[in-house]
Amino acid sequence: MRKAVFKTLAVYKSKPFARFARKARIPDADLWEAARLANEGVIDADLGGGIIKQRIARAGQGKSGGSRSIILFRKNDRAVYVHGFEKKDTANIGPDELEAFRKYAEVYLGYTNAEMAQLVEDGAIFRVEKSEGEDYA
Repeated sequence: MRKAVFKTLAVYKSKPFARFARKARIPDADLWEAARLANEGVIDADLGGGIIKQRIARAGQGKSGGSRSIILFRKNDRAVYVHGFEKKDTANIGPDELEAFRKYAEVYLGYTNAEMAQLVEDGAIFRVEKSEGEDYA
């Protein structure tokens, strides 16, 4: 399996997404994998305005019945997980939610790296750490 090296990609999760991931038992390694795939151009749905939808496979199962995530995304820069849902619970997000996510994208993708670091330090968002042994810079 080929490993990608990200020189600048930073991956974060919002507090609500962190709660969702904990309940759905999604480890950070799976979030990194979804971000890596997105960075390589493997995106389940590009919703425009810096918003993508990525599927995350359940442990031991495929992606089709797994979790869905909404990510504020800029290639080779930043991925911020802001919303998660189970396919069995919600088919998709609505137009009002999409508009709100686009506004979040303008803000979060506009922050400098120093501002993002401050948000992490303040506990407003969490940094998604890479797995041991991965070649992420």
